[in-house]
Amino acid sequence: MSKKTPLADQTPTGFPLTSGWRGDVTDLDPRATPGFRGKKADGKELLRLRSRALDDLQERLYAAHHGRSGGRSVLLIVQGMDTAGKGGIMRHVVGNVDPQGVDITAFKAPTPAEKRHDFLWRIRKHAPAPGMIGVFDRSQYEDVLIHRVHGWADAAEIRERYTAINAFERELAEAGTTVVKVMLHISRQEQGGRLMERLERPDKHWKFDPTDVDEREHWDDYMEAYTRALRATSTVGAPWTVVPADRKWYARIAVQQLLLDALEGIDPQWPAADYDVQEQIGRLRATMD
Repeated sequence: MSKKTPLADQTPTGFPLTSGWRGDVTDLDPRATPGFRGKKADGKELLRLRSRALDDLQERLYAAHHGRSGGRSVLLIVQGMDTAGKGGIMRHVVGNVDPQGVDITAFKAPTPAEKRHDFLWRIRKHAPAPGMIGVFDRSQYEDVLIHRVHGWADAAEIRERYTAINAFERELAEAGTTVVKVMLHISRQEQGGRLMERLERPDKHWKFDPTDVDEREHWDDYMEAYTRALRATSTVGAPWTVVPADRKWYARIAVQQLLLDALEGIDPQWPAADYDVQEQIGRLRATMD
């Protein structure tokens, strides 16, 4: 690291999108490291150094608000193409905090029972409770991404879903939830290499799905779908951040930073005792004689 940019001063940002963003996902470099000038080893060290701060903030959030009828929470939404690194975010970033304060939901294809309801029905059930960090591994955005790519919903229906998603996320924000939305942006070339590794290593065969190859044939359509979704749903209260994901280590420190920023914005405090501390110290000492 340069002496002018010590590790502690690095702030990996990804590519934050503003409300009304009109850009194109394909114009953003999936190998970039915005806000960070270090190398892979530096990134891994930063992840380790900031894990303690993240854990402390998460514990304070849980203590300050958990179990109350109202209070603050965080929802981390992670979207990305297959092999973009969602699992690594769960293990190396979210996995570094107390699991009792985290609720991770990996949304798969909806079941027949779920299909009988509005597309947000199953999503709403997993909105984080006060004091919690909720994590969506894929999310409501599948219903405007894959449905657009495969023509399962027409343009009018997709627009209606954008509106419903924005309203839902606005409700979350008004109820005290900080919504953090991340697109892990991987290149087609990098994805191909990661899929090939899964085929070449017997210990990774279980992670390979033949349909991933089928979906690669629609790569350009997916990039267009992402671009349209991010334009339509990057709002003031719930903006998107596109995180370059070709370098796994960078994606992890960028998402870690986004969570830190969200929790620091909430600034949770340890709750005051609702009992006489000195009285309880005396009672406890009496049992130790």
